[in-house]
Amino acid sequence: MGLLDDLRAARRAAGRRPALSDTNDGQVPALLCIPDISGFTRFIQESGSRWAPFLIADLLEILIEANTLDMQVSEIQGDAILFYKLGPPPPVQQMVEQCRRIFLDFQNYLRLVERDADSELGAALRGYELTLKIIVHYGRVSVAQIRQHTKLMGRDVIVVHRLLKNNVMGSEYALFSDEYLRTQTPTNIVRSFTWTRLLRGATTYDYLGRIRYRYAHLTPLRLLLSSPDGSGSLTGRGGVLKVRRAIQVPAAYALRVISNFRLRPRWMESATGVHYDVTKAGRLGTSYKVDVGNGQIDFQAVQLFDEDADRLEYVEKISHFRLFPNSLLFFFIEIVDERTCLVTIEFRYGHVASNWPVVRFGQLQRMHRLLGRSIDQLAKLCERIAK
Repeated sequence: MGLLDDLRAARRAAGRRPALSDTNDGQVPALLCIPDISGFTRFIQESGSRWAPFLIADLLEILIEANTLDMQVSEIQGDAILFYKLGPPPPVQQMVEQCRRIFLDFQNYLRLVERDADSELGAALRGYELTLKIIVHYGRVSVAQIRQHTKLMGRDVIVVHRLLKNNVMGSEYALFSDEYLRTQTPTNIVRSFTWTRLLRGATTYDYLGRIRYRYAHLTPLRLLLSSPDGSGSLTGRGGVLKVRRAIQVPAAYALRVISNFRLRPRWMESATGVHYDVTKAGRLGTSYKVDVGNGQIDFQAVQLFDEDADRLEYVEKISHFRLFPNSLLFFFIEIVDERTCLVTIEFRYGHVASNWPVVRFGQLQRMHRLLGRSIDQLAKLCERIAK
């Protein structure tokens, strides 16, 4: 055996998953899922906004954070992400809920950006309709480890990519191949789509033949989106945790303390450190990491409204928060008088990442306590350093 043969054999061995029921062809069963941003190319080419690529990067991060099925990322291709999960297929109820979560988190973040009427990006977005189509397929794949990258190969990987081009009218839908749906019972399929219609379709592809699928338009989910002014819960299953406190400092001073990354560990409960690029501090769009317990939570300053004479608003996006994926932190600062302001902290979440109601309830209680202690410490810090 030559050197090239040795390398190929080692690569095949690295890509195998012996814990799964493998076959002699080296393939393993896998769920394949691609969320694809519709309208991406037109927006990038025609909007002229220098912030457009950064928005797309944020939206791809939103899609990854919305992953509730513990899927792995195989590759990111411009405006789409290929997720995969080796092993048995997830139940259709969970798969549909995953598609709903991806769509709602994506659209809610777009609404947040569009709220900023004075920003260049918000103005650019209003002329375009960015939305999602999601492809779900189940089949068999070969898994190869190439350096630090996991590469999926095989006919079914080609199928899931080809299904992005299909005969479905519209640009926001979830498409489920017959190969996936055959793993589910008809009763469970019907129960999972009571909120929309599940329609039949098929497309013929070169070398692959006729691929049958069923699809559901995601448009009915828009009824569950946040209102444009940000009031109300993010989704039917999400909500808002809120704490409020009067602080004996001017409103502008409180805003400076809240938006100062360096000061965050001094008032945020359980925070022990902060990491950020000092050359970018104070800019919208800047990300920073806060050490909390044994881990880190990523924050990004995304909006600041200070035009209202009586109220200021500052918004941060939260990432890599395992229990509350794709959550948002709103700070509302209302002027009481020249020396006093009323600060409200709202934690808005789409869902709690647990299947157990008792765990979800406990985490919400814990989060509410953390917010309460944080705003108390914020008040003490503001009043102490203002003296």
